[in-house]
Amino acid sequence: MPAPESANVATELRTAMGKLTRRVRHEDRIPLGQVAVLGTLDRDGAMTTSDLAADQRVRPQSMARAVGLLLEQGLVARRAHPTDGRKSLVELSTAGRDALDAERSRRAGWLAQAIEAELTAEEREVLARSAALMERLAAR
Repeated sequence: MPAPESANVATELRTAMGKLTRRVRHEDRIPLGQVAVLGTLDRDGAMTTSDLAADQRVRPQSMARAVGLLLEQGLVARRAHPTDGRKSLVELSTAGRDALDAERSRRAGWLAQAIEAELTAEEREVLARSAALMERLAAR
């Protein structure tokens, strides 16, 4: 059982991170589900629609619709699977990479401006150290 202080910090941290995440997403131009698919393809490379669905924890039919929308927009492309002729791989297109980069830049830009406008130099140092701690917690 965690100590009451740790439980309180956990609650406050979860609440603050949720608010910050929602605020940063306000800068998005591409729907969240589509950005998640583009991000996965960017990090992990080409994959089948079924693998994408499993990664995003959605039904294959839902992922097929999302991939279809991304194909229509030219943000992803399909190519033949190298070892299984029955399957195809979905991969990030050049336009998709550009759109994802722009989305990430908007998010990071807003956050960087907010950090500069709202935090003192000392607070920015604390925040920088805190980011590494949050990474450690996320990796647990």
